[in-house]
Amino acid sequence: MSVDHDAVMRVLAGVAHPEGGDLVSRDLIRALTLTEAAGATTIRFVIEAATPDEARALGPAQARAQALLEALPGVAQVQVVMTAHGPAAKPPTLKIGQHPTPQQGGPQRISGIDRIIAIASGKGGVGKSTVASNLAVALARAGRRVGLLDADIYGPSQPKMMGVSKRPASPDGKIIEPLVAHGVTMMSIGLMLKEDEAVVWRGPMIMGALQQLLGQVAWGRLDILIIDLPPGTGDIQLTLCQRTHLTGAIVVSTPQDVALLDARKALDMFAKLKTPVLGLVENMSTYICPNCGHEAHIFGHGGVPREAAKLDLPFLGELPLALDVRVAGDAGTPIAATDGPLAAPYAALAGRLIAGGMA
Repeated sequence: MSVDHDAVMRVLAGVAHPEGGDLVSRDLIRALTLTEAAGATTIRFVIEAATPDEARALGPAQARAQALLEALPGVAQVQVVMTAHGPAAKPPTLKIGQHPTPQQGGPQRISGIDRIIAIASGKGGVGKSTVASNLAVALARAGRRVGLLDADIYGPSQPKMMGVSKRPASPDGKIIEPLVAHGVTMMSIGLMLKEDEAVVWRGPMIMGALQQLLGQVAWGRLDILIIDLPPGTGDIQLTLCQRTHLTGAIVVSTPQDVALLDARKALDMFAKLKTPVLGLVENMSTYICPNCGHEAHIFGHGGVPREAAKLDLPFLGELPLALDVRVAGDAGTPIAATDGPLAAPYAALAGRLIAGGMA
């Protein structure tokens, strides 16, 4: 029985990293080759650690990976090499946060990306980033090639939610190599900074950073790029809509009146920028008590579908308020990456976008 590349990667994704995540989600596997002879397969690959200390800590993981792969039917031999970067392997002079360069001719397409959808909200705290990460994962599980760009420059949260912390490589100081987590190619300025380092930039540097994250990242071939916007109607939204050809935007709101007031401002902004609104999503719509099963509407209920109907915009669905969704995001594994019942609403949202030709 032959072993294929995907089977090997699934095994390696089950080998835990001592600091969290696994060998695949932390993007440590290099030069994987499978050679078949006389009906048996030889597997060779490199585990590339960031530092000699990390390489030493990964010794047990290396041994476990080798043992698990050797146990696969049809595997004759497994050869694993551990390498570690020295000080000179740090990223070169890549600098994020430059002033934007001039662009002629209106919004431009990004080569290799079929569709770009911005996830927006009028205010913070409505779960927009949670929706963005879970939607990206749900689309990937539905078979789409998906990218996720964290465009919330001041408050990037996608590295935490997607369970990645490795600094992206930039071999030439210009092109940035994105990371992959849960089947999604992702990039965030949070991966380029220290965990507690604040971004204290004026508008031009923010706009330049967005331009770099869109144009200098090696996204590859994608069916869809999900962009997690910051809340509000500021420089990032203006720059994105004016410089990048968007398929459209999805506006996330809770049902309460205060959130809807700001959601209307986001919708008005997209109308003024001539960016299509693909639909509205009501987040934190329903809360089911885990002890008694009682259904409560903490933030009200139905405000978003009513607003969508009033504005003649598609209503894309309701998403629950649930502790497990928050816990999963904090742990770096979006709930949509699981097979539990709380993954279903995000899978349904992804299905509606695919059925409507939007993803």
